[in-house]
Amino acid sequence: MEIAKLGEFGLIDHLTKDIQPKNPSTIKGVGDDCAVLHFADTETLVTSDMLMEGIHFDLTYVDMKHLGYKSAMVNISDIFAMGGSPKQIVVSLAISKRFQVEDIQDFYDGLKMACDKWQVDIVGGDTTSSKTGLAISITCIGEAKKEDIIYRDGAKDTDLICVSGDLGAAYMGLQLLEREKNVYYQQLQEGKLSKDEPWNPDFAGKEYLIQRQLQTEARGDIIKKLRESGIRPTSMMDISDGLSSELHHICKQSGTGCRVYENTLPIDYQTALMAEELNMNVTTCALNGGEDYELLFTCPIGDNDKLQSMEGIKVIGYMTKPDFGLKLIARDGGEFELLAQGWNHARD
Repeated sequence: MEIAKLGEFGLIDHLTKDIQPKNPSTIKGVGDDCAVLHFADTETLVTSDMLMEGIHFDLTYVDMKHLGYKSAMVNISDIFAMGGSPKQIVVSLAISKRFQVEDIQDFYDGLKMACDKWQVDIVGGDTTSSKTGLAISITCIGEAKKEDIIYRDGAKDTDLICVSGDLGAAYMGLQLLEREKNVYYQQLQEGKLSKDEPWNPDFAGKEYLIQRQLQTEARGDIIKKLRESGIRPTSMMDISDGLSSELHHICKQSGTGCRVYENTLPIDYQTALMAEELNMNVTTCALNGGEDYELLFTCPIGDNDKLQSMEGIKVIGYMTKPDFGLKLIARDGGEFELLAQGWNHARD
């Protein structure tokens, strides 16, 4: 169905007719000039992200349902990264004429799936037309007790540096998807495939890499584990632009240096194999790849025993005085400057 047949308000009604609030803080959601929210005795957290077609996603290999899911998760992740609980999101879309109602419905299905996982309400937004492709803007609203909020500037000398999950897999998934897309278009140009033949690459044995790129997961489970263990990080952020870039942010805002050990970086087996296949340095991929959306955080050294016993968390180094700089300690003991070579939105 063409979107023009429904019109803007008809499309909104179609996409949101089955949305029911889950949080008591949602007084009024979709359907009025503004959403009405009420937070009592808590701090309100607000984050916003824009995703642009051709910059942040490629619809050659990203389907609309996964795109909706990821669009919500990257915002939800920001709330968790400050120790908060996500509660509502506002969704705005700029849509070109090549999209049908069914495409936007798929996007919303993915969006709802992500929100249902973390009990987040969709409370409004906007839709408009676009002449340059699909643009997505999402704002996520969360809450936290004042004493539970974790900022980037609280790290101290001797604090342990920790990460959740593993690193570099999302970047390897992107490299794999881009490689197979280029092969497909090259075969079309050479006449080895017809335009009627679908893109159908074989990703057997590399499913985890594809999942990490297309199905982003916010690590609210790690926040829960830390709280249950009585651990309060001194600083935290999520890894969207690459571990090295995020460490630079924390060190700059906390006024510290750091030591990170190469042999402690958590890297999945498929990531290592893919890096070898592409003749890439796996450590560089883990440090600078980005889009892992794992949590990077620091904790007092006294929490070491608790952290070492927690599944899904790895201690990878420690904070130092600023005079010592930001260093990577290689497997052979060599010491190198830790460069921020991750994603730069203004440059790339």
